[in-house]
Amino acid sequence: MDKNFYITTPIYYPSAKPHMGHAYSSIIADFFARLKKIDGYKVHFLTGTDEHGLKIQRSAEKQKIEPLEFCNQISLTFRNLSKILNLSNTDFIRTTENRHKVSVQYLWNELIKNDEIYLSKYSGWYSVSDEAYYNDDEIVDHDGKKISKLSKSIVEWIEEESYFFRLSKWQKPLLDYYLSHPNFISPLSRKKEVISFVESGLKDLSISRKSFSWGIPVPNSKDHIIYVWLDALTNYISALNYPDVNDSLFKNFWPASLHLIGKDIIRFHAVYWPAFLMAAKINLPLKIYGHGWILSDNEKMSKSKGNILDPIEIIKEYGVDPLRYYLIKEVSFGNDGNISQERLENCINSDLANNFGNLCQRVTTFAISNCNSRVPENISLSTEDLTILNKFKNDLNNIRSKIDEQDINYYINYIVNALFQANKYFNDQEPWKKKNDLIRLNSIVYTTLEIVRKISFMLYPIIPNSALKALKIFNLNEKDIIFSTIENYNYLKKGSNINKIDILFKRVEKNND
Repeated sequence: MDKNFYITTPIYYPSAKPHMGHAYSSIIADFFARLKKIDGYKVHFLTGTDEHGLKIQRSAEKQKIEPLEFCNQISLTFRNLSKILNLSNTDFIRTTENRHKVSVQYLWNELIKNDEIYLSKYSGWYSVSDEAYYNDDEIVDHDGKKISKLSKSIVEWIEEESYFFRLSKWQKPLLDYYLSHPNFISPLSRKKEVISFVESGLKDLSISRKSFSWGIPVPNSKDHIIYVWLDALTNYISALNYPDVNDSLFKNFWPASLHLIGKDIIRFHAVYWPAFLMAAKINLPLKIYGHGWILSDNEKMSKSKGNILDPIEIIKEYGVDPLRYYLIKEVSFGNDGNISQERLENCINSDLANNFGNLCQRVTTFAISNCNSRVPENISLSTEDLTILNKFKNDLNNIRSKIDEQDINYYINYIVNALFQANKYFNDQEPWKKKNDLIRLNSIVYTTLEIVRKISFMLYPIIPNSALKALKIFNLNEKDIIFSTIENYNYLKKGSNINKIDILFKRVEKNND
């Protein structure tokens, strides 16, 4: 059986330019995609932009341009960000594409056919910013305005004719599904939040609007457009050419392995989306993971608060790999995380320049000077050598298991500890004092070089460009990175050339003023 892995980011709402939260979701998804690919999986990695709704229409009106022209401009910034972040995505979907419109309208007709939709009148609170409906108990007064408790966004009272989805019908099936599929929602805090929301009672969901026109038309209705979340969520299958369930993309990659999203949209993905799919008799995704927010001054970033951090500016200053490493290491996955320039610079100097970069430089320089620029051939590995080399072999299956549980913290901590042990080993073994014992000198160099290879393979999903630069030591390139080979201790071809490499990471000089 083929090993297939389908991972998605949220499709981003292009009402403003990308911020660090968008970069974080994308980098984390890319980490999983790259890791699965080097572990032998056929990977489909989707990202894109969600381009319909009243918020987009109003933003376009402010600029006095057509909504599609507005979306073309902003969506391009997200597509460019994918390149700047060095994402390995295999598709980028826009909800203004015809392939998406076809899928959404087909899904609507399936729901109609299954008697899951009816026409009635909606009256209630609606947030244009969130494109979300809220109950009375989810609204509070703030400075004379009504806002959502959850998102702090302003809400408006809306009354209009609307099509409704029979969401209430799916309350028990959803709760039963959560019970029988305990890993469907992660982390545990998000799962508890979703179950509590569903247990409190589900009301039928308004899924069309008449008060604005920027969206996908409801089939056979000239007045209604499809609610933006029913539209947007369908991207995960429209990108697989649904409704053609015999298409190779759909057959190979649905159900999705992992929907990676921010915690603020967990309700749409873990309640509405599975209900839509159940009602349309489509298999549910295997897992939904709602990660935390990237905070600025302990607040979620938003255009209205003026606290948006621009990932492109940080990359211009420090480089893309340091940002990728920092976000993966310093933000505890699943929890909120604060961005700090000081911590980023410490990360670069300590972990990347000192621990990884310096190790690569030291052992390479020593091997070039003392081993004729070759991987040593005449070696005799000691118990201590084999212990540090075989640790990777002994831990490999546990590492895979942790990744399948989305335990990124375990993975990065494993690498940090491995780097510490590698540097300690090289220092303690003191090969520079073994020039009268060439077999021992060779064995130490071989062991350290092999650890550099293993760690570089593990770092590739996190800092791909820098890992590939390190692997030039051994004349290895991207196609040579096979995750399972980190368990081998005799992977390096004895007698093969060792290359000098440039400094991988420059230390950040800090201003002491």
